[in-house]
Amino acid sequence: MSLRRYVWNDGERRLRAPLRLLATVVVVVLVSLVIGVGIAVTFSDTLGSNTLVNLLVSVVLTGSTGIGGFVAARYVDRRTVADLGFGLDRAWAVDFVFGLLLGGVLMSAIFAVGLLTGWVVVDAVGFGLDRLAGVAALLVFFVSVGIAEELLLRGVVLTDVAEGMRWRFDVPTAIVVGLVVSSAVFGVAHFFNPNAGLASTLSITLAGVMLGFGYVLTGDLAIPVGIHISWNFVQGGVYGFAVSGLDFGSSLVETTEQGPDLVTGGAFGPEAGLFGVGAMLLGMAAIAWYVRLRYGHLRLDPTVTVPELRWQKK
Repeated sequence: MSLRRYVWNDGERRLRAPLRLLATVVVVVLVSLVIGVGIAVTFSDTLGSNTLVNLLVSVVLTGSTGIGGFVAARYVDRRTVADLGFGLDRAWAVDFVFGLLLGGVLMSAIFAVGLLTGWVVVDAVGFGLDRLAGVAALLVFFVSVGIAEELLLRGVVLTDVAEGMRWRFDVPTAIVVGLVVSSAVFGVAHFFNPNAGLASTLSITLAGVMLGFGYVLTGDLAIPVGIHISWNFVQGGVYGFAVSGLDFGSSLVETTEQGPDLVTGGAFGPEAGLFGVGAMLLGMAAIAWYVRLRYGHLRLDPTVTVPELRWQKK
């Protein structure tokens, strides 16, 4: 049996899944380094002094992982944009809006329960121009984060693992393995955030399951991208909670969490506490309800394991 068979998939004209994932890591790192160096050289005289430039730099740096993921998916995986989960049609837009609404509602529920229990206290509310400008900047930043992380973690990692596993397991098992692996990577990636620990890593892993759930049920990234954007923005830009350990210091509402860290998540933010875990479980139930209502069925979408390759479209 030749070595080529373990390295190259003749039927799909591309590397095997494990090598594609390794190549993706290399491409993402290289693209991020190139973009980072380019920004450092281009904006060396204005970094730290120009708010607009700082915003542009933060958005591009955050999105560099997504750019790297897109490059890897297009030229290593050889997949189409639609196969990355970006159908970008009317149905995609409807699912995206649902995701946006769900993420905002879930975080608002955490805020409301926190107020009712007295474990979240409102310190101030403001709508001044400076505050609104800061919140708008956060919105742009979180849009970049949501698109980049979902493209890379769900669109590339989950899909590549599921595609690679389908040759040895049935489709549902392959998809579940892809969901678990991508969620674990998502959780570990946040372990290096400020105030992170075992509890936050496990809860962010669960958040990855919630986000991936919308993808594996529909085959599109509309729902997870929507949830990711609004969950982060409403959490940090509206209610002033820490977002995965990061305190951005600009929000419409300034709050203080004074309940037990096990419940509120402490300095890491609601995601690391029972508030966040409860919202994630509720979110998965809401996604299942929505998909069943909209599509008339509730099943793992087999298209997640069947690549739509660029060369097949020519």
